[in-house]
Amino acid sequence: MKNFEEILGAIHQAKESKPELAELTTDSKVSVWGNMIWIVAFVIDLLRQMFETHKKEIDTLIASKKLHNGIWIRNQLLNFQYGYTLIPGTDVWKNGNATPDEVEASKIIKYAAVTESVDEKRVICKIATEEGEKLQPLTATHIEAIAEWLSQIKATGIPYTIINYKPDLLLLQLRIFRNPLLLDQNGVHRITGKEPVKEALKEFMKELPFNGELRLQELANKLEQAEGVSLVQIDSAQSCWIDPATNNYGNYVEIDVRKIPESGYFELENFDGISYGI
Repeated sequence: MKNFEEILGAIHQAKESKPELAELTTDSKVSVWGNMIWIVAFVIDLLRQMFETHKKEIDTLIASKKLHNGIWIRNQLLNFQYGYTLIPGTDVWKNGNATPDEVEASKIIKYAAVTESVDEKRVICKIATEEGEKLQPLTATHIEAIAEWLSQIKATGIPYTIINYKPDLLLLQLRIFRNPLLLDQNGVHRITGKEPVKEALKEFMKELPFNGELRLQELANKLEQAEGVSLVQIDSAQSCWIDPATNNYGNYVEIDVRKIPESGYFELENFDGISYGI
């Protein structure tokens, strides 16, 4: 019920369903029972308006007291609209007559993670977009707009750093112990012609959350679930990432047990390091 008339109608309908109130049939505007119903409906509607006003006041107060925590910042990043501007004095986008599809298309940041620097008071924002279901860094033109927008909404006195790198490269050396009844010496299934280990590896990389921790034990467990695989030995797992000073990849570094990608995501360089045995 959204207004007084609907509330009044609902009360009258409830009265009609009560046989013991059947004698109250007059339509006179001065009838006692009619005025009582009107007063009750008026009070209910007044309370409704008061609750709605109170909710708006609370929402406004909450909006003005945002904590700028990691969750809030990440949501802001994912809702960034390229090519649009903010309503002055707010963090709300000025969309005008833009359609929902146009607004959605402007949200170019598809992945985001927010952390705090361990050695200084600084917010680290890792971001990426997506092309053809593959994670990609945003362009320099995109970053210029994102940096300007962040400077307008960020908490005063807290510096932000945007991490928009190419993916960390992952290099694996794997020994796969196979069931020779199912897989040949190259890891190809004898019936389907598929390569279960490679498919499982691709699935694992896709399932890894953005800025999620790569755990070698979980990788081995995933591969051991592939059809025809009896045992997995990870002899080596290395990664390299962009050096911001040179904007080029550095040297490969061995991964000890687990690793969070510097860019927020990994890309498997190749499958050359997979060997099959019995």
